[in-house]
Amino acid sequence: MDNEKIKEMLLDIQSSELEFNVTQTGKSSPRVNGLYKPETREILLHNQNFKTENELIYTAIHEYTHHLINEEQIIEAGGREPPRKGRCHNNYFWAKFHSLLEIAEQKKYYKISLEVSPELDELTKEIKTKYIEPNGVIMQEFGKALIKAHALCESCNIRYEDYLDRILQIPRSTATTVSKVGMLPADDAPLGFDNMKIIAGLKNQEDKEKAKAAIEQGKSPDSVIAMMKKKAASIDPKEKLEKEKKRLEKTISELSTRLEYVEETLASL
Repeated sequence: MDNEKIKEMLLDIQSSELEFNVTQTGKSSPRVNGLYKPETREILLHNQNFKTENELIYTAIHEYTHHLINEEQIIEAGGREPPRKGRCHNNYFWAKFHSLLEIAEQKKYYKISLEVSPELDELTKEIKTKYIEPNGVIMQEFGKALIKAHALCESCNIRYEDYLDRILQIPRSTATTVSKVGMLPADDAPLGFDNMKIIAGLKNQEDKEKAKAAIEQGKSPDSVIAMMKKKAASIDPKEKLEKEKKRLEKTISELSTRLEYVEETLASL
């Protein structure tokens, strides 16, 4: 596949109004398979790194994702070059990349087929049934045990936080997450602990069900997280501002209390 064919394929997956070029370097690289240069709008592909066209296409779509995000940022900046800051491989990037891969699969440009390796196919089934699902079950039972431990601590006047810190020696944030997983239905366990954490972190049942359905349909964790963030962003602006106002008022109150303490301490020195 030559450079123009790769570009045509990328534009067919998702159009772009921002001009760009694709260049196969004819080289190999031990560090990266490809690179996107936002200043020159150039996608570089170290094609000697690839054994198959499928691998080349995967990397081309990866770098094209950077280009599309660059285009979005330029539009948001009113046509100016946006500042280059922050992580480029964030949740939004991976979610967009995976959505483009899905389109590429639908259009028969790209495929991930386990059938080419019966051994890998069998190992994949083993990983899911022997490790991912049992891990989900164990962590769910762990969560239920922590919920029970919390109740017992309260009944005998033991600080649960101290129990977590010095007896179980697990971070409080971990305990909170695992406890939430423990409250999920038992039939969520096959999704595995990491996917269960995503579901457990959602507030209402409708969102939990949407996230679970997306995971069961084969959506990547990043895609599910991005989907729920997008839904959260659609909340009424007034409601968002009211929530932010409450958070700020709480922070100001806590800081004021702390300031009084510091001032009193300084005066006594």
